[in-house]
Amino acid sequence: MKCPYCADPNTQVVDTRENEDGDTVRRRRRCLTCDKRFTTYERVELQLPLVVKKNGSRTEYDRDKLKSSMMLALRKRPVTTESLDAAIDRIEEKLVQLAEREVASDRIGELVIRELKKLDKVAYIRFASVYRNFEDLDEFSDAIREVKKPKVRRPRTA
Repeated sequence: MKCPYCADPNTQVVDTRENEDGDTVRRRRRCLTCDKRFTTYERVELQLPLVVKKNGSRTEYDRDKLKSSMMLALRKRPVTTESLDAAIDRIEEKLVQLAEREVASDRIGELVIRELKKLDKVAYIRFASVYRNFEDLDEFSDAIREVKKPKVRRPRTA
């Protein structure tokens, strides 16, 4: 592993940790030349399907693109990076389980919506408004009603 600071290939692993699910390994490394430290992540490379866009073009699945669109919806929301990464991992697991060579971008969008709904209701509404192309306030209201929890009334005590 080359050092990102001086590009020297001589680095040493200082610490290794697995995440809770055991599917990612985090390594702290130290450059033997400049003595700076950096972190690397090791993850199994899954064979993910090609993404078929609405216009019919095909592109490779891009985890970073998915993460950036979810981060945009989660901007200034109290959701940890670990929670976001776990949600993306679940989306990727579902894509692999489909065992298809191609998947429509709409299908990925629906998986993202489900995960955002679990993570943060405001982020869900933000993403859904763009993804589902809301055209009026009624569509917003329907989406908000969908995520709103019904208030539980407590009996009054005298």
